Amino acid sequence: MIPKNTICIWFDKDAEAAANFYAATFPDSNVTAVFHAPSDFPGGKKGDVLTVEFTVCGIPCIGLNGGPAFKQSEAFSFQIATDNQEETDRYWNAIVGNGGKESECGWCKDRWGVSWQITPRTLIEAMAAGGAEAKRAFDAMMTMGKIDVAAIDAARRDS
Repeated sequence: MIPKNTICIWFDKDAEAAANFYAATFPDSNVTAVFHAPSDFPGGKKGDVLTVEFTVCGIPCIGLNGGPAFKQSEAFSFQIATDNQEETDRYWNAIVGNGGKESECGWCKDRWGVSWQITPRTLIEAMAAGGAEAKRAFDAMMTMGKIDVAAIDAARRDS
């Protein structure tokens, strides 16, 4: 069944490699179909991989090999909620260790330029609590690259 809404992510030519990496890295993620171009197209030839259907943590996506015309930006990102430091480290290290780049405040980019927010639930909960607790957690987060769960928890408790 075709989902009503699907996230389409533009890749130069590596949609299949990206989808396979996501499927191997995140739970409830898999590659469901690979479609080849029926004829030549801008940036590709008949028989090249054109689109890849996949899921990331249960969210349906399509990777489109559209060529170099458009680049990824932080205007789109996947946000992955993590339960603890071990899970945060696992996803962060998988993305950065596979040719990605670290950024700030829990953000990183994979080797294809797609942005990821690896966000511990404790930070999300602190922001939802509002007030002084949210400010302390937010201020702590602003000093981080990868999120330090213990430091966020300490900031939440500090009164």
